[in-house]
Formats: sequence, C-alpha cells, structure tokens
Amino acid sequence: MANYVLIPGFWLGAWVWDGVAKELREAGHEVRPVTLTGLAERAGELSAEVGIETHIADILAAMDGLDDVVLVGHSGANVPVTAVADRHPERLRRVVYVDTAPLPSGMAVIDFNDPDTQKAWRTQVGDGYALDVPHFEQGDGQFAGLTDEHVALIRAKATPEPWGAVIQSILRPEQIPTTPKTMITSTMPLAVIRQLIDSGNPLFAPIASPEWTFTELPTGHWPMLSRPADLAALL
Repeated sequence: MANYVLIPGFWLGAWVWDGVAKELREAGHEVRPVTLTGLAERAGELSAEVGIETHIADILAAMDGLDDVVLVGHSGANVPVTAVADRHPERLRRVVYVDTAPLPSGMAVIDFNDPDTQKAWRTQVGDGYALDVPHFEQGDGQFAGLTDEHVALIRAKATPEPWGAVIQSILRPEQIPTTPKTMITSTMPLAVIRQLIDSGNPLFAPIASPEWTFTELPTGHWPMLSRPADLAALL
C-alpha cells in the first residue's frame, strides 16, 4: 500500500480529487488531497503574502507523519511540487506530474505562457494579489471528456489563484535528486513530448533524465474529473 498526497492545479481545491481519492482508498491506500492556502475552502486565507513557499509548506504539512510518499501534482502545482521533490527526496517514493512537468530553474508559471496571456494576467491583477478564475469554455481540447456537469462544477467551485503562485519561481539544485518521476500526459500526445525532449528544447530539459517514465491518458486537462478511475489505476 502507498501514501498518496494529491495537489490540485490552479484555481482548484482538494475537491477536484474526490473521484481519484475514492478509488485509491477503496484499494487500501492512504490518500491526502490538499487544498493549498488561499483556495477553495481556504479562500479566506488569501493575502499578498501567499506564494510558492506558502504552498510548499502546505504540501509538507500534508505529508506530516508519512514516509515513502507518492506526491502527485496537477498543472500549475508543478512548481511547489518540484520544490518539495528537490528539497526532501528522502520522503518520497515517486513524484507524478499530471498533464504538467517541472519548469526549468527560475521559471514561473506565468513565464510559460505566451506574451499576450502574460500581459492579460498582469492587467487583470493590477494592484491585487489574486488571478481571477478564467471563464471556462467548452470547445477546445482542454475540455475533452468533461460533461456539462463537470464544467458547471469547475465554474461553481473554482476560486482565484494567489498571484504569488503565478509569478514566483524556485531555483533548482545543480544535482537534481534521482527520485523516480512519472509524467501522465493527457492533452499532448506522448510522441510529441518525446520529440520535444529529443530535440533539446530547453523547456523540456528537466524531464530528459533516466529517472523519468511517461504514460498517456488521452482526455482533457482535468483527467481527475473526466477519467478518475483510469487515473487512479495509473497511480
């Protein structure tokens, strides 16, 4: 049996893992879905001080009392998840990235977006400290597999993302721990991922090492909603 700590992506809380957590618990595993500070039921804790280090502390708190953890991060959670993996490899059995990957050292989530998106985000936030929930629209590949009920659930329960989590980065060590790591890719075919790694694309350099394994779960960007049983089985 394994100890799973599940970290949601931007705008989401622990609730998004309900289906996956149910499957894992029924298989006998310990499962701790996490709501990061400033989001979902913790939205009242949002402040200008909330950022990557806050979320790293949240993850470590969720791991309290557990060893040999399988740490699972979705989407924008890749930055605090990677920091925990870099700093505390002795606590982890494996790190799993769900439709995401670690960013290069010093790169924030905002930097991964195109210039127009970056400008729009900065304009929207202004002098504030949270990025508004986007207007989730069905029709693109990110929403593959989601029902109208799923989209309504996201719209109803998503909350603004702490701005610090968007613009802050981490500096990665020169020697990355060799903890086993897995990417579960949903919105991008695995063949494309492999081509980008083989081409030497610097954005994919962090996953071009022997401890990485890769698997596909073809669906949209939220496989924990569209294919929870299949995602739990892969985990």
